[in-house]
Amino acid sequence: MLTLGYIISLSSLAIITIILGFYFTKNTTKAKRFAKSIFGGNIAIFAVIIIFALISFFPTSAYAQTIGTTNDSANVTNDSTNDIGLGLMAAALSTGLAAIGAGIGVAVVGSASVGAISEKPELLGSTLIYVGLAEGIVIYGLIISIMILGRI
Repeated sequence: MLTLGYIISLSSLAIITIILGFYFTKNTTKAKRFAKSIFGGNIAIFAVIIIFALISFFPTSAYAQTIGTTNDSANVTNDSTNDIGLGLMAAALSTGLAAIGAGIGVAVVGSASVGAISEKPELLGSTLIYVGLAEGIVIYGLIISIMILGRI
């Protein structure tokens, strides 16, 4: 039930952000005044949701260790549920942060390459190489997430 609450809260946060984005594109004078406060509030709400999600990863019950028994399947399943959640979060973070970094890199390199191509069209081939190198960062993050998912 907690997962449904997180999904609803994150999706409502995304919908509110999109609606405010459309509203502030029409009213640019209000956007300049409220942009930092809206962005800060959005980040604060997102941080609170993530903190609650991280807190819910911890187990709610503790088990005593049994000595001298050969059946440790109960202890393995209790620990593995926590490990699976953390593994999925690590895979998501590796792909997501790599995509964000590559997006920033492509934005910087792409805009510079368009400026260079407009002055010297013969630079097209070399600038495409730099844009491709910036996009390769996402592939590294995807490979890491596949490796993490393979160990879960």
